[in-house]
Amino acid sequence: MSQPFLSVYGHVTVDQIMTVRKFPADNTTEDIVTKMTTLGGTGTNIAVAAAKLGCPTALCAFVGNDFPGMYEKQIRESGLIMDEFLHVDKYETSGAIVVNDPNMVQKVVFYQGPQGFADDIGIRLTSNAKKSKYTHFCTGQPSYYISLMDDIRGSTSIAIDPAQESHRIWNTEWFTKALERSDSLFCNNFEAESLKKYAGVGDIMDIDLDLVVCTQGAEGSLAKINGERIAIPAVKADRVADPTGCGDTYRAGFYTALCKGFDIPEALTLASTVSSFVVQETGALTNIPTWDMVLERAEPYLREIG
Repeated sequence: MSQPFLSVYGHVTVDQIMTVRKFPADNTTEDIVTKMTTLGGTGTNIAVAAAKLGCPTALCAFVGNDFPGMYEKQIRESGLIMDEFLHVDKYETSGAIVVNDPNMVQKVVFYQGPQGFADDIGIRLTSNAKKSKYTHFCTGQPSYYISLMDDIRGSTSIAIDPAQESHRIWNTEWFTKALERSDSLFCNNFEAESLKKYAGVGDIMDIDLDLVVCTQGAEGSLAKINGERIAIPAVKADRVADPTGCGDTYRAGFYTALCKGFDIPEALTLASTVSSFVVQETGALTNIPTWDMVLERAEPYLREIG
């Protein structure tokens, strides 16, 4: 088994992605225009994309015994390290229903599954993180993740990324504890509104970590690297079909670029490039590019920061 460069903690889900002409008003119905069931979840999206791009990655996650075999086969074929990918009895696999309107505004309902109740499961997944250069904590139970951070600190660079759970799962207590144990923070501009309140700052870039990254959709992303703020451009896609998983694959592109020897500003630009491919098709993992494709599309943007 290869040595992981990156370990990823987050949900592994079965996603149902739909589009509608408009969201229904209360107690009314709108027709679904398109519907697709696919493998998803923050843990899956980041880890599988990173592995496919060429970054040795471990996925540290729980699924239920109902997890479809065809999706597990898909995960394994990506080349992930999966000795800490565990089936458990007590909970069904997490799932998401994602609905997009024509303007790519999303509404999501989510079932937590075992990753959201990891303390209750009582199995500590730390062996890969202790061997990894980078460890990325995304969605899941905050108390469980914070306890793992205590075990792996000093062995790996820790990133906290509460993602869509910033608004409803995390709070001031949990986020403060996570920041104290982390080296970097990832979020988007919507999540930043909750996170900066928890941290007691007016600007997410004022959080005192070595690296803070805030993605802003079509506006690109902002980063603070060792106190210096930089703007990362959005890389133009050929078309826009579905934004699901773009932030996750941005992270995958970032870590892959670091693994391949790029510096942080370059890695963030390459991250933006990876996500520009993902938006072109429905589903977070249906249009992962090759690394050569990423380098070709990123080349003019890399020249600008060179």
